[in-house]
Amino acid sequence: LNGIDTVLHQAALRSVPRSVDDPISSNDVNATGTLELLMAARAAGARRVVYASSSSVYGDSKIFPQKESHPTSPLSPYAVSKLAGENYCRVFSKTFGLETVSLRYFNVFGPRQNPESKYAAVIPKFIESASLGRPLEVHGDGKQSRDFSHVYNVARANLLAASAPSSVARSGQVFNIACGETHSLVEIIRILERIFGAKLHIGKTPSRAGDVRKTRADISSARKTLGYEPSVGFEDGLKMTVAWFLGNKNPRLLLTSTEGKQ
Repeated sequence: LNGIDTVLHQAALRSVPRSVDDPISSNDVNATGTLELLMAARAAGARRVVYASSSSVYGDSKIFPQKESHPTSPLSPYAVSKLAGENYCRVFSKTFGLETVSLRYFNVFGPRQNPESKYAAVIPKFIESASLGRPLEVHGDGKQSRDFSHVYNVARANLLAASAPSSVARSGQVFNIACGETHSLVEIIRILERIFGAKLHIGKTPSRAGDVRKTRADISSARKTLGYEPSVGFEDGLKMTVAWFLGNKNPRLLLTSTEGKQ
């Protein structure tokens, strides 16, 4: 970090189910790892750290849209570790003078997500299954919904947070980064059926421990303070993501639709 002005801290052990299986490693990487990075940034004289947090810190909220001022109530070790990182960032701003901005990502998706892991995010896993003619694995009733955001929106938010005025970062502010809408798994499957031009089969599995029912962000604070605006909508982002996977970044995937080629 010597000579570095701004640090974009994206590193983490992601996945709620993974953290339920192994809480200690999630804490070691996400909480302790963030503390170690903040210590190193301070020692090297860095000006600012932009931290990748998570909407999971809200837990199973019943108030929507979710605002940064709402209470946090983590349901998984992953969520606890992300909230711990936020708190460390705030302490380093207020106590040590290191500027920090925490961004609560709401279910990021896009190119290069790995569909292979048993902890893979739902969208790349759905796309791979649809491409290979396999049933799409749906936990529970499929009506659980998320505020999905294409990775382009999130990358843009990081650049805005990196260049925001010092008055924003001196207090360690936190911002929701999302699209401000929610989409269920059932709805995603319907959109994918339109993209692939075929009926997709569903394989039902039990609900997962630590999963929340719904997320939907209030992004007004990020809009007002950072100038953030989601420029890639959900369905357009999903089409772009399918096109990337089918356009053959992964040779195992089979091209099954004209729209995929486009």
